[in-house]
Amino acid sequence: MKLNARTKHPMVMPDGTVVKQVVHLKEVIDHPRIEVGEFTYYHNFNEMEDYASYLAPYLFRISPDRLIIGKFVQMAHGVRFITNAANHEMRGFSTYPFWNFMMSAETKPDDISAIFQKCGNRGDTVVGNDVWIGMEATIMPGVTIGDGAIIGSKSVVTKDVEPYTIVGGNPARPIRKRFDDATVKTLQSLRWWDWPIETIEANIEVITGGDLTALKALAKQ
Repeated sequence: MKLNARTKHPMVMPDGTVVKQVVHLKEVIDHPRIEVGEFTYYHNFNEMEDYASYLAPYLFRISPDRLIIGKFVQMAHGVRFITNAANHEMRGFSTYPFWNFMMSAETKPDDISAIFQKCGNRGDTVVGNDVWIGMEATIMPGVTIGDGAIIGSKSVVTKDVEPYTIVGGNPARPIRKRFDDATVKTLQSLRWWDWPIETIEANIEVITGGDLTALKALAKQ
């Protein structure tokens, strides 16, 4: 069976059983503030009707920020993105969000935008390509996760994660680099995830292996 980015459920067992708990996010999310790359999948123990609302419950259609997720990202059960609208104003004496509970029919979109601004905007949340995010990890507003990073289970990511770095804990801290700096630089320049899918399918062992020379040779073809 070949890889197919347009399939809602990409995991099919040898007997033909479709694993409906695994979905290609690009095929199940239609949200103006969420961008998802091809072959990025999410596995939840239960099927869901609204993946966007589960993954990013505070990202509304009129939110000022975006959630941008690259290609071939792997997300385990319970991963959540906490975006800017979840913030509370902290500069005054109380953090209580009074405005949230005082809207009426006269409340206009500009009024709601002003409420968002009171909470502050840490910018877009960005996940690179080929990132593995472990079970029940939480990504906080405005974080950028670099290509090839690994986020440990139940981690709370409050700061940017460098490419090809493993982080874990609450708050998440670097555990180690997956490769030396020169290898990371080369991998980011090769960008195998942008290769034609036929090339990827024919060379999976090289892409998932550890022979950088072989990977570089493929890039020259």
